Amino acid sequence: MQLFCFSMKIFIKAKPMSYEEKVEKIDETHFLVCVTEPPQNGLANKAIARAVANYFKVAQSRVVIKKGFTSINKIIEII
Repeated sequence: MQLFCFSMKIFIKAKPMSYEEKVEKIDETHFLVCVTEPPQNGLANKAIARAVANYFKVAQSRVVIKKGFTSINKIIEII
């Protein structure tokens, strides 16, 4: 049995404190992620990781924010 491990890098524009939680695909690697949580104490980042995981149907532990912890523009890797 062979396991194939891939990773995908995507670019996110985050919109915290939105009315609804959603993920919109802009192109193959760029997404707009709206979450209802505020950008305080990492709440919005956790919600963004959860929304991306749900969108790609992977475990939340496989979604890693690589850059942009304090920015609305983020680079996320799905491993």
